[in-house]
Amino acid sequence: MIDLKQIRADETWALRHRVMWPDKPIDFVILPNDEEGLHYGLFENGQLVSVISMFVRGEQAQFRKFATDTAYQSKGYGSRLLVYLIETSRDLNIKELNCDARITAISFYKRFGMEIDSEVFQKSGKDFIRMSLKI
Repeated sequence: MIDLKQIRADETWALRHRVMWPDKPIDFVILPNDEEGLHYGLFENGQLVSVISMFVRGEQAQFRKFATDTAYQSKGYGSRLLVYLIETSRDLNIKELNCDARITAISFYKRFGMEIDSEVFQKSGKDFIRMSLKI
């Protein structure tokens, strides 16, 4: 059974850490403004397998720390969670949704209509690019 719902910031941290930055201390995946965000999780049979966090500023929002447990990747869970986030953004009257995407994820985000908005830049030694979606 799949369940998508809003969760607390602290519920995202272990999965973020395990998937995104396992070689860093857990504090590395805790954002200073996490408590201001909207956090969502996809659960399979009660187990949290994918998380995403959204930070709203007026009619714009940025999603960050999008992670799916490695054992559940390539099964459509991340796609389902991103579609849920886009639908939620519409409900919140957000007009533009953006993210700093890892270079390796560009084709994934393009499947949802996101477009590249920047040159490549680095964060913590990894290459990223800003992408956005008009809603």
